[in-house]
Amino acid sequence: MSIGAERTAVQNPFLRYAVEVGWTYLPPEEATRLRRGETGLVLHEVLVRQLQALNPGVVDHQRAEDIAGRLVRVRPSIEGNLEAWEFLKGLKTVFIPEERRERNVRLIDPVRVEANSFHVTDELPFQSGTRRIRLDLVFFVNGIPVIVVETKASRHLDGMTRALEQIRRYHAEGPELMAVAQLYALTHLVQFLYAATWSLSPKDLLNWRDEQAGDFETLVKTFIAPSRVLRVLTEFVLFVRRDGELSKVVLRPHQMRAVERVLARARDPHKRRALVWHTQGSGKTYTMITVARRLIQDPAFGNPTVLMLVDRNELEQQLFTNLEAVGLGHVEVAQSKRHLQDLLRSDRRGIIVSTIHKFEGIPANICTRTNVFVLVDEAHRSTGGDLGNYLMGALPNATYIGFTGTPIDRTAYGKGTFKVFGVDDPPHGYLDRYSIRESIADGTTVPLHYALAPNELLVDRDTLDREFLALTELEGVSDIEDINRALEHAVTLRNMLKSPERMRRVAEFVARHFREKIEPMGYKAFLVAVDREACCRYKALLDEYLPPDYSRVVISPAANDPPELRAYHLSEDEERRIREAFRKPDELPKILIVTEKLLTGFDAPILYCMYLDKPMRDHVLLQAIARVNRPYEDETGRRKPSGFVLDFVGIFENLERALAFDSQDIQGVVEGLDVLKERFRQLMEQGRRDYLGIVAGLSGDKAVEAVLEYFRDPDGRDKFYRYFRELEEVYEILSPDEFLRPFLDDYRALSEMYQVLRSSYEARPIASLDFLKKTARLVQEHTHGSMVREPPAIYGIDVETLGRLAQDDAPDAVKVFNLLKAIRQIVEAQASEQPYLISIGERAEAIVQAFQERQITTEETLRQLVDGPVQELQEAESARASMDLSAEAFTIFWLLSREGVQESEAVARQIADVLDRFPHWHTSEQHEREVRREIYKALLPTGVADPVSVADRLLQVLRESHR
Repeated sequence: MSIGAERTAVQNPFLRYAVEVGWTYLPPEEATRLRRGETGLVLHEVLVRQLQALNPGVVDHQRAEDIAGRLVRVRPSIEGNLEAWEFLKGLKTVFIPEERRERNVRLIDPVRVEANSFHVTDELPFQSGTRRIRLDLVFFVNGIPVIVVETKASRHLDGMTRALEQIRRYHAEGPELMAVAQLYALTHLVQFLYAATWSLSPKDLLNWRDEQAGDFETLVKTFIAPSRVLRVLTEFVLFVRRDGELSKVVLRPHQMRAVERVLARARDPHKRRALVWHTQGSGKTYTMITVARRLIQDPAFGNPTVLMLVDRNELEQQLFTNLEAVGLGHVEVAQSKRHLQDLLRSDRRGIIVSTIHKFEGIPANICTRTNVFVLVDEAHRSTGGDLGNYLMGALPNATYIGFTGTPIDRTAYGKGTFKVFGVDDPPHGYLDRYSIRESIADGTTVPLHYALAPNELLVDRDTLDREFLALTELEGVSDIEDINRALEHAVTLRNMLKSPERMRRVAEFVARHFREKIEPMGYKAFLVAVDREACCRYKALLDEYLPPDYSRVVISPAANDPPELRAYHLSEDEERRIREAFRKPDELPKILIVTEKLLTGFDAPILYCMYLDKPMRDHVLLQAIARVNRPYEDETGRRKPSGFVLDFVGIFENLERALAFDSQDIQGVVEGLDVLKERFRQLMEQGRRDYLGIVAGLSGDKAVEAVLEYFRDPDGRDKFYRYFRELEEVYEILSPDEFLRPFLDDYRALSEMYQVLRSSYEARPIASLDFLKKTARLVQEHTHGSMVREPPAIYGIDVETLGRLAQDDAPDAVKVFNLLKAIRQIVEAQASEQPYLISIGERAEAIVQAFQERQITTEETLRQLVDGPVQELQEAESARASMDLSAEAFTIFWLLSREGVQESEAVARQIADVLDRFPHWHTSEQHEREVRREIYKALLPTGVADPVSVADRLLQVLRESHR
């Protein structure tokens, strides 16, 4: 699809929808005028006017000019981006001499939407030093650029990858502009992704969706609605500073929705309870923090007390660190029961962080205000029994909001959670929910699969049932400490798990499985042992089968530990270094051996596999296996397909007993590998039926030619690409497995077919379409005797190479694509300096487009390429070498000569002089009119039939070279 078609199909509708919801369109030349040239960041007149309107009596014209100057001078980095956001939030001040004080300045009004101005422009040029970029769409609020949108053609399978590359280029080549902009969006009709500026990894891209239908028009209008844009800019952007490094996030749609619902509940005088279930790994902590920030900063809540309750010191420290990191200022952490009581008695306002245990024995009615808001993390296990009674007795008029990463269970514990938090939202008890299935569909988490270890390694089923699964006191268990206490009494079960002979066989199996299946994928693993002693013993055993630095033990120390456990105690700094190294793909360790620590609150996206050798159930099991559900993408664009649990206990053999939840709440939480094997079998049957027949009885060049001919149609190729990517992901998870043996030859043939198509039809390498690691190795190991072999790569492309390719003895279809790739490489590499190449490249693309649409035969396509673009490139190269013309003048000469214009060299020099006199013609409407007038004057004496269309063509090509 040409750039023009891309604009027609994606960019122009986006603009139209924006105008329909309240944005005013500015032509690019008008936007550039208001920016005072291509180096300008803001619509200066608009910003100065709005500053005075939003700050009457505080900001006059001169102060508005000064504030605008401060804004555009922020550092071209994420640090400057934080400064710009602080301007938008109204956190920056201006000194008022007559009042002898600083006054906060508002740049936007998030409450009175109509008080703001909203402008959008397209094809906006921006000049930064010698570098120049052109942005598809830019949205301005009160003259300030806040959102950059990159659009791509919907038929490009790699459209989002290309769009993200463009956004990265904008940050690299136009950092001054991106230091002010706060959000960016990428779309190609099929997908709509968004992210915070300066967050440029694929994992930072969020899937935009609204409660309404998800067609393109609805997605655009809900995302870009002025009222929502103001809320997102001021309330849903977080800057996080950790270890001296600043990062930035924007909330996901489900987080924004939950925040708004919680705040609405906080305003409701008749309802004082709510429960938010957002599945593990979906950003619950940031949701809580945003709620706390909004409660504190909104004057409507009357300077409230926000009490954030967590249930263990590890998470308390993590939450406290996050609160400090997002710049919430002073946060009070209750150090003891007495300290907590003093804070509440003294009418302390602001944020207080505590654990539920510090409420034990607290007097009733210690604080009876109504503007007390209690945000309870992991609500399902924080407010049961006497502790919950103490809490609610001490704060009788507070509003209680529970947050949980797991659903309400069916047990008495679950009924208690419903009674405390869900009573105002019958029948299910949730104010807001974001289920496991929704999370996977959005890409917030990845699917989970499991397999049972060989029978000889599983513990006795009857013992597991009698000493663990059948215990009524463990139903709905939400704390791993309760699991640990139960296992201390499960003597027979624990002895089975810790049998020296069994542990040795488990360690050997884990080492072999990790080496064969997990390490080749580039991922890491947890080994979860039954207790701390078992962790230490597994470390010694694993060291016999793997290098010692492959694994580390992370356990909680105890003062009375024996020497064999004390040997594995870690200082806080040592543990922090191990955690950080584990998160990095190229650093050791690759396996962490744990039993309790790190099973909650630890995120490591590279963690793929959990070797589970500890009985668990209900909330504890869901929280533990969620460690492996985080999305991950490596530097090459390969994505983690899923998470995996290998069960050495037998818990997953009877999953219904281990998870006491409503089936609809845990639907899709984890599936056995047998489901994947059946899916692989179905996909291979589809491949044999739909694709392998294309090359039946063929090999070598003939097979390649058949594949290229069959997949001329882009839709057919995309369908095959999507089919193969699913097939490959399943193979990556299953391999190696004897189940795959009967399929290997056919799978290899499909892989080679995919490789041929990708290398032939794609204009350039696409990292996200590269083979996953196990398939890449399979193809590399079987290059000889393949049915479909990829044509040799072409290096050092130049005009001379084109001639050799045209004379090659390869089949015509192969020559067509080799020539097209060569022409594309020449055009992409040199078009900015030699614009005449653009028109040649367009002619080549038009020929191949006709070929793909089956309007011409392969033989005719090859003839047209050789007689057209290839010959033209050779002639142009020769002419350019013999003429003393600038690149721009030669482009004009070449285009005029192709139109049959007489004296084309002299006319080209004349037009080039005109362009030199009006260097901003491509951004200034007035300059372009002057240039057109001069071009017509130069063309008319030549007798050219249609000077208007010739001028249009000249300016179109030259404008493209400025993109």
